[in-house]
Amino acid sequence: MKLIAGLGNPGGQYAETRHNAGFLLLDCLAEELKLDFRPKFQGLVAETMMGGEKVYLLKPQTFMNLSGRSIRELAQFYKIAPKDIMVVYDDMDLPIGRLRLRSSGSAGGHNGIKSTIAELGTEDFWRLKVGIGRPTAGWDSARYVLASFTKEELPVLEEILDKGIKAVTLWAKEGGDKAMNLYNR
Repeated sequence: MKLIAGLGNPGGQYAETRHNAGFLLLDCLAEELKLDFRPKFQGLVAETMMGGEKVYLLKPQTFMNLSGRSIRELAQFYKIAPKDIMVVYDDMDLPIGRLRLRSSGSAGGHNGIKSTIAELGTEDFWRLKVGIGRPTAGWDSARYVLASFTKEELPVLEEILDKGIKAVTLWAKEGGDKAMNLYNR
């Protein structure tokens, strides 16, 4: 069994924001696979089969800073080891249009990842970072991540979400090393 968790904030006012890149990717994946989310584990959960293995998709509804609670609840209930968890989230240190897949690491200042590390008790879980770029001069970082993507960024976002779907699907079916080799370019 595997878990793919996409981080974001619940509520319509956050739906199209940079900080919701994880939710956006999971929504696109669920749409592609014709899956429906249902409330469970302080989140919205969908399930599917990939590579002969059950895979849960999770969008925590706890707000970003407490995302780890929802991830831990689902992982504990289904006995999913951290090495079988992928967390998809926004990353300001990557330019928009870039992905980075990692098998472990620090939170890098991301509160959703800090929460996940604290709740799982380890840094050893997979992450797919979706680049959202840095704010331009005069923008506060918090305001930037909670702002919507610009009209100019939307085509790039669409392309990167498509690549992200392929990356998490390959991770679930064939493993992280293969996915990293293909998508960390």
